[in-house]
Amino acid sequence: MARGYFITFEGLDGSGKTTQLRRLAEWLRSRGHKVITLRQPGSTELGDRLRAVLLDSRSETALGPLNPMAEMALMFADRAQAIAEIIEPALAEGAIVLCDRFTDSTEAYQGGGRRLGSELVLQLHRAICNNLQPDLTILLLPSLTTSLARARRRNQRNVQKDGTDENRFEREPDEFYARIHNEYEAIAAREPERVLVLGEAESESSIDAVELRIRALVAERVPTLTHL
Repeated sequence: MARGYFITFEGLDGSGKTTQLRRLAEWLRSRGHKVITLRQPGSTELGDRLRAVLLDSRSETALGPLNPMAEMALMFADRAQAIAEIIEPALAEGAIVLCDRFTDSTEAYQGGGRRLGSELVLQLHRAICNNLQPDLTILLLPSLTTSLARARRRNQRNVQKDGTDENRFEREPDEFYARIHNEYEAIAAREPERVLVLGEAESESSIDAVELRIRALVAERVPTLTHL
């Protein structure tokens, strides 16, 4: 059986990546493809527990400030479990795996935002993740102002609706997010064959327009999917 395809979605919170991942998954499934979706952190029993620590702003009240190196280590613990439990088995079965965030997020948020540096992140990725690389990465980069406003509104709605609090990162200052945005741009410049960027003009179009653009990119860059 041919190995499957690994596609990741990246961007700041509020970029629209989660919505677009879901839409792409639905479209691929409607055409008979086996599609596995997951998010990071999360999607495994261990990952969901780590997600609560990493994203819930109340975790620092209970546990105290989370050291940036500890934060990065937890991200990689989540990722290693997801690779072993979900990603590699699905790829071995020929599935298309769509992942909401992967190591690019760690390089952007911890390497750039926390100023830990890219090289340390990449070294850990090689050691812990056996250097598993996505076949394709869709990077949505609307303006920083647009992304942050969307993310903060969404998280406040979630708190009011069901008590879910994943605001820990959103409480960081805008300068933190500017470093993340810059790091994403650097990753895309370094790996243009893997990372396809929907910049401010494209990613701030209508949801339907962005969806159609992503379909075209997937069909163009993943050769065996061109018949879609």
